[in-house]
Amino acid sequence: MSPHSRFTELRLLLGIERNTTRHGEKWISGIGALLGILAVYGLTRWTFPTEAASAVGGALMVTSMGASAVLLFAVPQGALSQPWAVVGGHLLSAFIGVSCQKLFPGHAWTAALAVGLAVLGMYYLRCIHPPGGATALAAVIGGPDVHALGYGYLLMPVLVNVAAILSMAIAFNALFPWRRYPAHLHRRRQASRITQPAQRQFELTQEDFSAAMEQLNSYVDITTENLTELLELAKQHAERNITHPDAILRGRFYSNGKLGRLWSVRHVLEGEGPALAYRVVAGEHTGSTGTATPDELRQWARFEVVLQDNGRWVIAD
Repeated sequence: MSPHSRFTELRLLLGIERNTTRHGEKWISGIGALLGILAVYGLTRWTFPTEAASAVGGALMVTSMGASAVLLFAVPQGALSQPWAVVGGHLLSAFIGVSCQKLFPGHAWTAALAVGLAVLGMYYLRCIHPPGGATALAAVIGGPDVHALGYGYLLMPVLVNVAAILSMAIAFNALFPWRRYPAHLHRRRQASRITQPAQRQFELTQEDFSAAMEQLNSYVDITTENLTELLELAKQHAERNITHPDAILRGRFYSNGKLGRLWSVRHVLEGEGPALAYRVVAGEHTGSTGTATPDELRQWARFEVVLQDNGRWVIAD
């Protein structure tokens, strides 16, 4: 196995996905998270100035808000980032954490019980928000200051923290229409052109999905609405492409246009003679080599592709 093949296998084993987000989007996410935490800090201390000046001031910010900031500003279209998930996930988890601490104080397993029940509760109330687990955990291991708050922990700091970061997320993401937060509220400025099923001419391919992800420009923890849109964008992309290349040229890259494990990209190598040698550079059997006639390769290939800087293969112009 070649070094490239071993690296690809390791990347897949570790679950390292290729990222299509542009640099500007990454900076927007970072700045948004910074402003979100500043909003939490500012609103909480403005709402509870007396507590901020006392010993309990250290309990005014829940550390799980840092995790919420990642979701709200880096993955604003995600199902786990939507308002009900944020509000319900934190408040339910806080309630469960406080209850566990009151019922079973001082036990080593109390924190584990709180997190487990929080996950179970979020599932049933359809408000799964990963930082909620940290909110439940903090209610148990937060120390005497947090324990002294009792169920007041739900109001201060949790509810105030949530209100601050959620308000900032709505205001900040509204500045960038493609971010659409909440996902249902902000629509694209131009509606996608819908192609009727009877007009479909081509099956979807790996490259079509790559092109659709490029248009979404987001690392997506996807909602049903966004998945439908992503599928439609991929279908529209498929409509614009021919079935097979006119000719196979040495030195070029070609894709079979399949999906998932069946997808493959071959690099046609330079050389002499009627037979064409190729190396598989992506997808199934990466690193393997073979030979074929130009006509065999043309029938196998769906289209010519090129590798972008972000690591995704797209159809060549």
